[in-house]
Amino acid sequence: MHMPDGFLTLQVATIAFLIDIPFWILSFKKVRNTFDAKTAPLFGTLTALIFAAQMVNWPIGPGGTTGHLIGSPLVSILLSPYSGVIALSIILLVQALVFNDGGLTTYGGNVLSMAVVGSFVGYAAYKATLKIMGKLKVNEKAKIIVASFLGGWIGITFAALSTGIQLGLSSSVFGYGLSITVPVMTISHAIIGIGEGAITAVAVYYISKVRPDLVREE
Repeated sequence: MHMPDGFLTLQVATIAFLIDIPFWILSFKKVRNTFDAKTAPLFGTLTALIFAAQMVNWPIGPGGTTGHLIGSPLVSILLSPYSGVIALSIILLVQALVFNDGGLTTYGGNVLSMAVVGSFVGYAAYKATLKIMGKLKVNEKAKIIVASFLGGWIGITFAALSTGIQLGLSSSVFGYGLSITVPVMTISHAIIGIGEGAITAVAVYYISKVRPDLVREE
């Protein structure tokens, strides 16, 4: 899902970066006020694990686009979507600067998709599912597993949709329009998202057993 340099037009890349700015400002404020001895180590551990997992990419579509886990829904569920934005922003910057995985000119676009959309949509899906299943009086184990799975799956799918829209709007340089980029990115990542959802569900459920104080169940 990492878009390299040259995949976005200057206009699309600039707009994406400008959209990111208020999310960065708000996220840094929220994280600074909420981090403590309990959450800081988990943030560091999750960021490192996601960084490693994202280094595995699979080619999925035209123009050299690839698919991989994003991890932002997991961070968002365990900590907050603001933590997800910060974690993924750090990961994407290091990957672009050190490993040439994702471009600097497309950094804002990658952050918008994987950090902002992935975090907030994934977290919203998780919370909505918890609320619905709570009304249905589903047991806590099933509630956490299903909500976490849907958070991971929906988060990566919408992140891919965001990337597809940006690429399609940049057809003058990318070479493919929205009619191709949106379905290719969204459908392929909806499939990959099954794995993201499963990993998210397993991780959240495990942590709910060893550190129940870290998992929001309502």
